[in-house]
Amino acid sequence: MALVGSLSLDRVDGGRPRIGGASYHGGRALRLLGGRGRIVAKCGRADRRELLPRLVALGLPVTLWSGGATHAFSFRYDGDRRQMAVDTVGDPWRPDELAGALAGVAAVHVAPLLRGDFPPDALAQAARRRRLSLDGQGLTRPRREGPLELDADFDHALLEHVSVLKLAEEEARVLVGEASAAALRELGVPEVVVTLGTRGSLVYANGRLERVEASPVPTTDPTGAGDAFAVTYLASRSDGHAPAASARRATALVASLLAGRTR
Repeated sequence: MALVGSLSLDRVDGGRPRIGGASYHGGRALRLLGGRGRIVAKCGRADRRELLPRLVALGLPVTLWSGGATHAFSFRYDGDRRQMAVDTVGDPWRPDELAGALAGVAAVHVAPLLRGDFPPDALAQAARRRRLSLDGQGLTRPRREGPLELDADFDHALLEHVSVLKLAEEEARVLVGEASAAALRELGVPEVVVTLGTRGSLVYANGRLERVEASPVPTTDPTGAGDAFAVTYLASRSDGHAPAASARRATALVASLLAGRTR
């Protein structure tokens, strides 16, 4: 499988900027899964020398494209609650950046950081002859600098080729209100997973909605937990595990990553 997404520079609770984005945080999950995938990432040319070694250190095959700017964000946490601001908007992806990089891949998780990172034609290229998982950040996060305020003003063509949609709880609330089976069905995606932080997740598949519980892990910095969850879920589904079982495996791996961060 492949993990595709832009890198970011993240400032958490006023600290120094550090590497972020699903292509890094999800890559850590791929490493724990036995290095069974590749990373396709993008950042600004000025940050390539700093960020590429961090990706390579994960021990996975890496393709890193360069653009004019790297996404940058600021975060503050209060438990599961996060306040976030967009400091810099990075470059969108082009279809030609995905064609050769995904050759031979059977499943791909595409992780936009903002709406417009992956236009419909880029997602169509990513989905060619493969299962595509999409992070809902690309539907709900406006492409502008300043305090992040989610909305549902997205192009529904983005969902045309999506097999699995991963949503955070606040993203699901913006898109469908209460995350019921009927509401999630209206999105038109075969599988939808809604992560609930320390309270587990909801999995919609085959017309049914299941709740998957999680054991709380003490941490003051859950950054990247959703990325790790999405990658592990897709890997488990590709291995033939059922949706709810895949969510349980993803929950366990995220707990392992967060527990390691607190040591």
